[in-house]
Amino acid sequence: MITGASSGIGAALAEIYAAPGVTLRLMGRDAARLEATARLAQSRGATVESAALDVTDAVALSACLTAWDAALPFDLIIANAGISAGSGDGLEREADLRRVTEVNVLGVINTLAPLLPRFSQRQSGQIALMASLAGYRGLGGAAAYCASKAWVKVYGEALRLTLAPSGIRVSVICPGFVESRITARNRFPMPFLMPAPRAAAIIQRGLARNRARIAFPWPMAAMTSLLAALPIGLTDRILQKLPKKT
Repeated sequence: MITGASSGIGAALAEIYAAPGVTLRLMGRDAARLEATARLAQSRGATVESAALDVTDAVALSACLTAWDAALPFDLIIANAGISAGSGDGLEREADLRRVTEVNVLGVINTLAPLLPRFSQRQSGQIALMASLAGYRGLGGAAAYCASKAWVKVYGEALRLTLAPSGIRVSVICPGFVESRITARNRFPMPFLMPAPRAAAIIQRGLARNRARIAFPWPMAAMTSLLAALPIGLTDRILQKLPKKT
């Protein structure tokens, strides 16, 4: 099951996982784009069910997920849905801060809450949480996004340790810049910008190997890890000197 499957990484993941004998459950807010993703997955031989839902609608999400799981238990959940509001221009609006937090943080909670007890009872299954390299360190003009992805990253890492004794695998996905509707709005340099299908292939390989953290592209992941490890006063000076816009 993939949330945020109507575009970007979510749509690319649906395409790469689609194959004969595979049942895909897809969710997204845009019904038309979601239907296009579903048709493409079906053309590759997968059985597809879809629901045009917003992950902030906890009641509707729970009803749909529990019905799907009762009919055919999930093997893999990819909590991918997410949005961004910051563009490096300065202070974010309160409404944007709240919306980003609702989708990126509460959306993950709403996705997993109905299913974690079922996974625990079965003592099997795999969970993937879409964080970001932006969650390693706060960046100017994108406070809401960085904070929300930091929450997802740390929550996923803790969840992996919590659920490991039950045989449930958890991975945190930390992409850099990937071509999507989100990055298309950015007005600043995006080093190592990657096509969504390539990102989906990296994620699929990482999940197959049960990697704790799937961070890519590696040059960006290395630089981000270094920035997170250095003294914050030094990284403040480094980041303040970077170009803000193209």
